[in-house]
Amino acid sequence: MIEYKLDAIDWKILDLLQSDAGISNLELSEKVCLSPSPCSRRVKNLEQLGYILRRVTLIDPKKAGLPVTVFIQVTLHHQVKKDLDHFAQQVLNWPEVMECYLMTGDFDYLMRVVTPDLQSYQTFLDDKLTAFDGIDHIKSSFSLKPICYKTELPFGHLL
Repeated sequence: MIEYKLDAIDWKILDLLQSDAGISNLELSEKVCLSPSPCSRRVKNLEQLGYILRRVTLIDPKKAGLPVTVFIQVTLHHQVKKDLDHFAQQVLNWPEVMECYLMTGDFDYLMRVVTPDLQSYQTFLDDKLTAFDGIDHIKSSFSLKPICYKTELPFGHLL
């Protein structure tokens, strides 16, 4: 397979798309100084190469009735591959979990969970998280308000 090296136009396309996935191809092509057809081909190529994972619409959690954000540190009884993989697979089935990371340090996983209220969070804890066999410790921290939330990667070093 031939390796494709992204150029400045490719990175500019990615930068523009990550800030507005709904931008029209015509507008995108104008902003990167290409005609629409080559611009469209570049976007398709970036998708095929795996640079563009998917296109989404970001929704305000509060307006969607999900104002409670909780960060949860989870420590398992045993940090063996089988147990880590089993937990990771289970987390994928919990819609409340927006993000989950395998960590180094004092705990194994860091999760970001959203719920409509505290009772719903308690239900998540009781029915899902604490019901999972193999958890040693759970520490929850409630977000009071978001200070910074970004979805755009900083491409300054590439542009």
